[in-house]
Amino acid sequence: MPKCPKCNKEVYFAERVSSLGKDWHRPCLKCEKCNKTLSAGSHAEHDGKPYCNNPCYSALFGPKGFGRGGTESHTFN
Repeated sequence: MPKCPKCNKEVYFAERVSSLGKDWHRPCLKCEKCNKTLSAGSHAEHDGKPYCNNPCYSALFGPKGFGRGGTESHTFN
């Protein structure tokens, strides 16, 4: 029986949601940043953890700077 990567409990067929190559309980598949419940296939992944596409994933891992894209988005380090 597969185990949920979030709560580490067994996932039964009737409650299973497959995403990121793993089986989850529906309430356990949440955005790591904002805790919004996600549906399979409608989210992004970073380091094996799910994030909602907007705004969390794009804010955390997308382009940085003014306007978040375009010619003005380059940041100097």
